[in-house]
This record gives sequence, C-alpha cells and structure tokens, in this order.
Amino acid sequence: MTSVFQITCHFSCIRSMRGYCGQNNEGRSYQKNCLKCLVNFKTAALLHRITQSATPQVSPSTFLAVIFVSIQLFSILSAFLAILEERVLRRLLPSQPDAHIYLPHLKEHEDSLKPIVHLGQRRSGVSLVLGVPTVHRQKQSYLVNTLQSLLFDLSTAERKDIVIVVFIAELTVQVTVYFTLCSLPDAVSAGVIEVISPSPHYYPDLSNLKETFGDPKERVRWRTKQNLDYSFLMLYAQSKGTYYVQLEDDIIAKQGFFESMKKFIAYVLSEEWLFLEFSQLGFIGKLFRTSDLPMIVEFFLMFHKDKPIDWLLDHILWVKVCNPEKDSKHCHNEKARLKRTYKPSLFQHVGLHSSLPGKIQNLKDKDFGNQVLFKGHNNPLAELRSSLEKYLSHTLERAYNGVDFFWGLTPKRGDYILITFITPQAVKGYLFRSGNIETNGDRFYNTTVEVLPTRELACCKPSSDGFVQIGSFKNGMAEGEVDGALGEIAAMRLLVHSDSDVWVLLSEVNHIHITYK
Repeated sequence: MTSVFQITCHFSCIRSMRGYCGQNNEGRSYQKNCLKCLVNFKTAALLHRITQSATPQVSPSTFLAVIFVSIQLFSILSAFLAILEERVLRRLLPSQPDAHIYLPHLKEHEDSLKPIVHLGQRRSGVSLVLGVPTVHRQKQSYLVNTLQSLLFDLSTAERKDIVIVVFIAELTVQVTVYFTLCSLPDAVSAGVIEVISPSPHYYPDLSNLKETFGDPKERVRWRTKQNLDYSFLMLYAQSKGTYYVQLEDDIIAKQGFFESMKKFIAYVLSEEWLFLEFSQLGFIGKLFRTSDLPMIVEFFLMFHKDKPIDWLLDHILWVKVCNPEKDSKHCHNEKARLKRTYKPSLFQHVGLHSSLPGKIQNLKDKDFGNQVLFKGHNNPLAELRSSLEKYLSHTLERAYNGVDFFWGLTPKRGDYILITFITPQAVKGYLFRSGNIETNGDRFYNTTVEVLPTRELACCKPSSDGFVQIGSFKNGMAEGEVDGALGEIAAMRLLVHSDSDVWVLLSEVNHIHITYK
C-alpha cells in the first residue's frame, strides 16, 4: 500500500500546483518544488512496490542491483518528466520575458525581480491599471496633485474597477510618498492605490554607459534607468487587469477620463492595434493590453541602454509593419493602424521641473483643450446666502445656477452656505463637490450638510436653530440620500466646524429627484 507520507506529498504537491497556476506568478521556485515532489512521489511509489514484491529467495546482491538500476532509470524518467511538465506549465502560465538575458546581474539574487509592496490591497481583476512611477525632484513634487486629479470624479463603480500603482523608483522618495499618501487614506485602504518599489538588486551598474545621440553621461543614465523603471512597473501590472495605462507623476487628467477611455476601447475592440494613445506627449497616456506587455517589455529590456522609451515604442511599430522596400509614407500609414489616437487628449503634462536635475520642460499637449471646471444642474429656485467672501465673479448664485463655480476666501469656523428654497422641496438626495480638476486642494474640510425640515420630528434631534445634520464632506465631496421621514425641506446648509488653511471652491451643487411644487 502507498504510505501516508507518499499520499501527503502527492496532495501537497497538487495544492501547490493549483495555487501556483491559479494565483501565484512571482517565480519558478513553486514550479520546481512541485516537479520535484511529483518525481519523488512516483519514484517512492515504485520502490515501495519493488520492496513489497521482493521474495525471500532473492539474494541481497541481486536486490541491491535491482534498486540501483531502478534509481538510474527513474533519474532519467524524472528529467524527462521535468521537461514535459515545464512545457505544460509554460502553456498554462502567463508568458514572461527572460530579463536575465538582458540583465545578467539578476541571476545573483533570486528575489531581484520581486516587487516590494508597501501599501495597498493587492487588487486584481480590474479593467484599468494606471502606472505612475515617481522619483525625487529637486524643486517640486507633483505626485499628490496627479493622484487627486486621477481620483477626482471617479464614481463608486469606477473606483472598484481601477487600480493606480505608484512605483517608487528611488529609495530617497519613500518617506515623501508615505507622507503624500496620508492625504489619500481611503483610496489606499480601499485598494484603489498601491505603492510598490523594486528589489534593491534590480538595477545594474549604470556608471559606465556608452554616451549616444550627443547626450551627456548623466542624461544617458537617467533615460536608461527610466526604461528599467517602466519595464518593472509593466511586469507588475500584467496580472492585475485587462489594460495598462502608462502615466507620469506630473500630469493632470481630464474630468471623465475613465468613461472616455472605456468607450474608446469598446469602439476599437475588434480592430488590430498595439496601443491606444490618450496623450500626444512622449510615453504619457499610452494604453496597452496587459497580454501584450511581456513582448513589449522584452523589447524595452533588449535596448534599454540605447534609446529613450518613446523611441523604442515607435521602433516596435516599425519592426511589426514597416517594409524596408517601401517609402516612409507607407511606413507611417502602417504604423498608424497599430497606434490609435483619441482626441481630445485626456492627460496633460504640468510639471515644469524634470526629474533630470537642471532640466526645465514646458511640454504641453495642444490637443488637451480646456478642463471642465464645474458641472451645472437644474436646481430649484432658492434664496442664497453665505458668510464666505467670494473671489472675483465666482459667486454662489452662478455656481447654484450651473454657469460657474463658487470660489470663496479661507473658511473659518462657523462659516456657512445657506440655500433656502422658495417653496419647500421633497429632496431625495444631494451632492456637493468642492475643488475642481485644476484647484483640487481648495475643498471643504470638517464641514457638515444640514437640512431644515418644515415640521417637528420625532426621529431626529435638531440643533438650536432647527437644522438636522444628514452628512458631511469626505475627500472634498458630500453625497447621500435624504431620509423620507424628514418630509419636505425648507432649507439646506453647509456648516464649517474648524478654520481652514486654504480657500474653498464649490464646483457642483445637485439636489437629486426633487418634487417641485
């Protein structure tokens, strides 16, 4: 009979195999252990049968010879089995470029390609994975504005279908990134944002690179490391979603970018393309199928020391479709088939100070157009009052009527915005959005939403002036339903409970499903 040890080994191996093939893609150590376990099980089972079938009449020397030959045969069998199962696993597992060919130093450490996940919930299975590499900048960091811009108007459903991977490309910026993300705790805890960095053994020696294209040594080092940063980030993103979008840490997104991208993907889904372009600048806003990333990364790694990454991407197109025997116009047209461009651009470069020390870049995407700075709704007639001092022509009345945003000077404790309906309304829901895509920091902080019912209520304890609190601002937005037990509402109020350090901008006011009198 098969021993308990053999059965345990066999089923442990099967569980390991299933776990590796179904979920784990961090390395091949699982695969090797599993193959070894299977071979050991088969060998042990055969030897067990031999010992059970051996009779007392067999001499010790003959028995030992049988054992020796069996071991030799099964050594050959195990090698064959390992090759066979290796090929089977290669078909089952996502393909990966062999980075060791182009970065041979990686062989010195087993975990050289294993990412370090600092923050996040390891979310996967989403539609869009956004990659945001960040490095130290001598003058100014744009990371927090970039992330706030990406998160600004995502709906609840969209937040569940996206993951933003912040890649810390330099150890010196880890503390800065942690401090920055303290302002976005909900996005991190919900799994919308992840923070990773590469193994300390990932980068090769970049001190002796060949200078090309007239670039000084420091610039060659900078662009080479950038190629390696993008490659690592792409490999990490491969298993997390259907599409990968390459961004940078000094951009802003156009309002509604998520919906626009998904609609364009659906429009070209049945067509042949290598990437979709949502920005005209460099490598920003390029969307790839994650299934194509291994091939793309292998090309980048192959030439990571030779050219900038946007040039390499263009060379992939050339290799795929350009005929050397035809003219440049034919090549341009063929490449355009694999590079589908969406207009207007959805991402704009805003960084003035490059991550390359001393470099100033005034790059702007001319197809980005103007941002949507407010969103108007058909609200009921109301009398409007506020203790906040307006800035220029950005009045509360214009914001309420949907023709502008309200911009007020620094709020203090006790400041308010009061909306008194001309006729009491049966308000079913509300939405107040503070800040906008360009001035995202000017928000309401520690501010509540209150309503004034038209009658006394047994369900709620009102304040001294009759208002009942129904919500508050969170990450710049207050949104919710109004309990029907409150009845008709005479007024709504936004009440500030602590002094602010910044101005406040109200970009959207919406009273949902109102019954008009």
